Amino acid sequence: MKTLYLECSMGAAGDMLTAALLELTGDRKAFVDQMNAIGLPGVRVEAGDAVKCGITGTHMKVTVNGEEEESVDADHHHDHDHPHDHDHDHDHGHEHHHHHASMADIQALISGLEVSERVRQDALAVYSLIAEAESKVHGRPVSDIHFHEVGTMDAVADVVGVCLLMEKIAPDQIIASPVHTGSGYVRCAHGVLPVPAPATALILQGIPSYGGEVRGELCTPTGAALLKHFVSRFGDRPVMTVEAIGYGMGKKDFERANCVRAFLGENEGERESVVRLECNLDDMTGEDIGFAMEQLFAAGAMEVFTQAVGMKKNRPGVLLTVLCAAQDADRLAEVMMQHTTTLGIRRQEMSRYCLHREIKTVDTAYGKVRVKYASGMGVTRSKPEFDDLAALAREKGVSLQKIRADLQGSAGCEK
Repeated sequence: MKTLYLECSMGAAGDMLTAALLELTGDRKAFVDQMNAIGLPGVRVEAGDAVKCGITGTHMKVTVNGEEEESVDADHHHDHDHPHDHDHDHDHGHEHHHHHASMADIQALISGLEVSERVRQDALAVYSLIAEAESKVHGRPVSDIHFHEVGTMDAVADVVGVCLLMEKIAPDQIIASPVHTGSGYVRCAHGVLPVPAPATALILQGIPSYGGEVRGELCTPTGAALLKHFVSRFGDRPVMTVEAIGYGMGKKDFERANCVRAFLGENEGERESVVRLECNLDDMTGEDIGFAMEQLFAAGAMEVFTQAVGMKKNRPGVLLTVLCAAQDADRLAEVMMQHTTTLGIRRQEMSRYCLHREIKTVDTAYGKVRVKYASGMGVTRSKPEFDDLAALAREKGVSLQKIRADLQGSAGCEK
């Protein structure tokens, strides 16, 4: 499976993502020529070499009528600032022209670009995420929102550029690391805002993110929206055979290399982050524990299971264990508290190896059966969905074995 992994340990911005993806394609000139010809008025895109902490990568420069937007962290003096490559979406008082656009203006602009329908739809979806976040932040309808920060032409170029490169690379799946947002404050058109900026924080809801000791805005609204639209899962880099690595460089200099790193290759299995929640119970009935397990599965737990344990005062008890994604852990801990008698829950960060999985529907002489296929790490497996087998066996009045035999012959499925 063709897999793209985005390492966002120094945040994410539209131009950094563009540069990282561009390095994977290996053809700067063709991309730059395409961007400069698609119909963005006043926009000029350039790609050049940049070095951070001794590592060479690509930096994207976007100018609008010859001007380049910058951002300023409130913790830095203006005249010594080396702006981070933030989608150029933070106006801090420069007296040159800015394009303030409504969502309708942006929709009309993108709809008229010389790009494929897929790129148009992806770009519009990204801007919808931004518009919804800005709407909630400012307490106004989406139709009334004007993009003073993220709606300028250079940000449009970043979004469209990423969408074009995603179409060209065409990964089967896109995974990203938890997102480093930075910390401190950033200056923008509305004043000094905390990091992550309110719109960024809203877009990142449901996505693993963290602050840390780096002072400054590392993840912008546009970067967050691009990640939310394209990335299917956030966690550790999976087991993969890497074929290309791209470095998208920011402007600021930190002790750490200021870049987004992109890995492209074949996924031979996955290693994903999980959280284990567990508690010991000695004063609940089996029926009540069973009900709690049902509620945990319904709330999105990956696995829920029990084990018999010996507890204090020589009491037999039950160890209740829940495995879940990191972003679901707090919510599932609340479910455990609500539906059990425990006074405390242990939490452990873990990772697990897992095969790539997909479900296909297969026709048999008795009807349709869903089959689960798993592959990777030198293993290929398949197994029919038991509920489908049982339903057909009851309906047709035949044994499970007959349906399995027919399925194995027609689909190469294991019994």
